[in-house]
Amino acid sequence: MQAEQIEIFEFLRQYQPFSVLPDDVLQQLAQATDVVYFKAGSQILEFGAELHDWYVIRSGSVEVYRRNGELYNRLSAGGFFSEFGLLRNRRVRFPVKALEDTLLYLIPAELFLNTFEDHEEFADQVEVEDNTRLRQAVARREDANELMTARIETLISREPVLLPYSASVREAAQSMTEENVSALLVTDESGNLLRGIVTDRDITGRLVAAGLPFETLVTEVMTAELVWVEHNQLVFEAMLKMLRDNVHHLPVLRKGKPLGVITLPDIIRYESQNSLFVVRSIFSAQSVDDLTALTSDVRACFRRMVAEDANSRMIGSSMAVIGRSFKQRLLELAEETLGPPPVPYCFLAMGSMAREEQLIVTDQDNAIILDDSFDPAQHDDYFMKLSAFVSDGLAACGYKYCTGNIMATNEKWRQPMKVWEQYFSEWIDQPTPHFLLNSAIFFDLEGVWGETQWADQLNKLIRRKALKNTRFLACMARNALLRTPPLGFFKNFVMEADGDHHKSINMKRRGTAPLADLIRVHALSIGSGSRNSFERLQDIIDAKILSPGSGPDLRDALELIAMVRIRHQALDLDAGIEPDNNIEPENLSDFERKNLRDAFLIVANAQKYLKFRYQPGRTA
Repeated sequence: MQAEQIEIFEFLRQYQPFSVLPDDVLQQLAQATDVVYFKAGSQILEFGAELHDWYVIRSGSVEVYRRNGELYNRLSAGGFFSEFGLLRNRRVRFPVKALEDTLLYLIPAELFLNTFEDHEEFADQVEVEDNTRLRQAVARREDANELMTARIETLISREPVLLPYSASVREAAQSMTEENVSALLVTDESGNLLRGIVTDRDITGRLVAAGLPFETLVTEVMTAELVWVEHNQLVFEAMLKMLRDNVHHLPVLRKGKPLGVITLPDIIRYESQNSLFVVRSIFSAQSVDDLTALTSDVRACFRRMVAEDANSRMIGSSMAVIGRSFKQRLLELAEETLGPPPVPYCFLAMGSMAREEQLIVTDQDNAIILDDSFDPAQHDDYFMKLSAFVSDGLAACGYKYCTGNIMATNEKWRQPMKVWEQYFSEWIDQPTPHFLLNSAIFFDLEGVWGETQWADQLNKLIRRKALKNTRFLACMARNALLRTPPLGFFKNFVMEADGDHHKSINMKRRGTAPLADLIRVHALSIGSGSRNSFERLQDIIDAKILSPGSGPDLRDALELIAMVRIRHQALDLDAGIEPDNNIEPENLSDFERKNLRDAFLIVANAQKYLKFRYQPGRTA
């Protein structure tokens, strides 16, 4: 290649999607590339014009527009455009203008299309300007959910204990005792070639029962005809193999080398890490200490669901059921300790638990509705103690105290029904900033214990009063815009500037929370009775208050952002560190970063629409 072609080659290989291409393909692209220059403000592509090339930005920046003139995107060096038109009818679908003096690489259309066709990973990562890539990424996860399978390697907790075939049974028994294992893998002297397996049952049955000396070679009691599995086979395949061959230990190999040994108890233990088992264990617990001991099971359940490619809704719902079960069992234990309540009450869950979007990093938002016959002088001592019992118990089980003191231990959130009705009416009729903050927290509520129908009454009151109240909805919309997605001028990531999470993104504060906020406003405007954000979004789509396609885009964005947050927490647990909501973009793959950027763009555009739709005095 000539010097300028080498420069193009070196430039392209720095960026996705080019970096996934083989060098010979990339060289072909570099050799066919033309270079053009545009002055700042000049039009690069006009809507409807015929396309002959794919455009890659070498330097400078451009703005991409929708056909209605709305700014869609800003791109800088390494960015590219015109692929959507090339993949359709070779006409410009998104006009482009140079934002500053810009140098562009032009790759011939035929070469781009051939590369797109022949290289799947390249095609997956090519920017498609209508969120198709994000939709495909989410769809792949949805397809994977149908499998709901885990690989055998997830069961391996330690390296195998190896023994050379020249060892005696005495040495085998000593090794088992020292390593606290019930099976050893017997190898050749190199330790790489597996020759057999010996278990404690082999020693008992084939040596002790037969009266052989302990200096007998281990090869005489081992099982030489191995039943084994590959590390990437499915757990249920291992279980079937154990049942079919009547073995209790299975060597796990990777490329012919021993990776570990799994046992039947490993599979039983794995099966016990599902949400149903955890919930059953919660209701069987006889004390707060028993409940606290289940914390590790909850985390194992969370990790298992992530490993099995469960989607965010399944994980959020399962974690919410578990959290609700902790509350219910703690309330049962509290009543056993304190005696029956002096007046009827309803214990409430709010926030992510009520929406069934709870994850492993969460705090407690709760409150109590009391019967209107409640007399503070006579009854509040009981409910104060009950609240403290539950709140302290939740904290011991891993649910942090709410830093905003939104807990039933706070007298303000432990009130009769008539006071709660006054609260909600005042918050809706007089939407001050403080009241709007309360609305964002308390409008997602669920009764989890006692007179749970009272929570339904409050939900009906909220829907009735908020519906068509344009001033309140406008204020809620404005409040929902306070938390924005972390995108800068060029739609690059904007990270935390200081603090413990320097150069990271808080996926709750900048991702799932803004989405939940804007979805709640739309849901209130149509009187939706759903609490879960996905269910609310479906109600919103059915009500046709969003432009066509934007509802499914929001659904995909919510799923992707939530899953990035979930996987990050699972990775923290795998690494043995305390999970949080902060991710470092540098730890994401290029593919994940591009999808995440797409998702944040959807949130940013949805917030613009929210601001436009809900204005004081405007009919929603």
